[in-house]
Amino acid sequence: MLINADFHIHSPFSGGTSDRIDLRNVAEGAKKKGLDLVATGDCLHPIWQNQIKKYKKDGEIEIDGIYFILSSEVEDKNKVHHLLLFPDFYSVNDFKERIKKYSPNIDEDGRPKILLEGAEILEIAKESNALIGPAHAFTPWTSLYAYFDTINYYEKKPDFIELGLSADSNYADRIKELHNITFLTNSDAHSYSPNRLGREFNRIEVDEISWDKIRKSILNGRIKLNVGFPPEKGKYNRTACTSCYRQYEKKDAERMGWRCYCNGIIKKGVKDRIDELADYKTAVHPEKRPPYLHLIPLIEIIASSLKVGENSSIVRKRWKEIMEIGNEIEILIDIDIEKIRRRVPIAIANAIKAFREGRIKIFPGGGGKYGEIMVER
Repeated sequence: MLINADFHIHSPFSGGTSDRIDLRNVAEGAKKKGLDLVATGDCLHPIWQNQIKKYKKDGEIEIDGIYFILSSEVEDKNKVHHLLLFPDFYSVNDFKERIKKYSPNIDEDGRPKILLEGAEILEIAKESNALIGPAHAFTPWTSLYAYFDTINYYEKKPDFIELGLSADSNYADRIKELHNITFLTNSDAHSYSPNRLGREFNRIEVDEISWDKIRKSILNGRIKLNVGFPPEKGKYNRTACTSCYRQYEKKDAERMGWRCYCNGIIKKGVKDRIDELADYKTAVHPEKRPPYLHLIPLIEIIASSLKVGENSSIVRKRWKEIMEIGNEIEILIDIDIEKIRRRVPIAIANAIKAFREGRIKIFPGGGGKYGEIMVER
């Protein structure tokens, strides 16, 4: 069977997250999105771990038909972030016991620091039977390719690479060394809101939703579809100032010493970083690489069609109305447009149709500001 899985979210115990996150709210959001499997996030944190255990039954973590997989993101001594997936709490606690003497905040932060090299963390993860790979691998902060030029930073092959919101397969497959590594596309959601949870996900083939089947799907390249933002939608796609978001050509940023006219710091965008790392001018996809489907959150499409902000009450009202006919993934991809027209104002139906036909213009993001969309008429 095919399932939709988002392997990277966070709890209230990580910085910059909603304090209203709990697994039941996440499960409700996942069902509305069209996800079948979601990461727990932050499973090394003792309080969050206890909350996760409330929903464990017969070795599974499941709420209202939504399954969860134990996960955590950690930061190494070089500020590189890693995503870990665990089969069970024994594995989680074994990993934690092995690394806790190297972590100054293992029980305080949902995204703890571990004062080890990435290769050392990979070895410990393997000894604990966990899967590991670089989180949001190309972003200019806290990522592998922000600070290093090769996946050999790990010394051994990681189990996967998470592309991040500002990259897709067409970007990453310009780099030859990544051709034998599975790509994951995950939301890294800091809340369970519909424009965050599941904004990127993986469609994978499994016989059943279990650790063994999920593990094999990741390791054996049985990802059938990567789904995520068009790279331009990501907030670090273009080289830009982190204060005023003015965008720069890379050569101009270098000439200015990476300082903006406003004196803010200019951060190199993922697009320019890929150009530096690339072995090919255009992507060369290996045989097992799945298609990549670009998706934009439904709330943003509704807001753009109505020419109002995403947090407007009318946007939320229209979103709830349209959700009565299916989950968000079905609405954006599958449900007949005429059925949608009968449920919502014509402007929204036309915007969804424009999205399906590739008639949505994106003004690229950079410096920490998401790209903006405009529905073409």
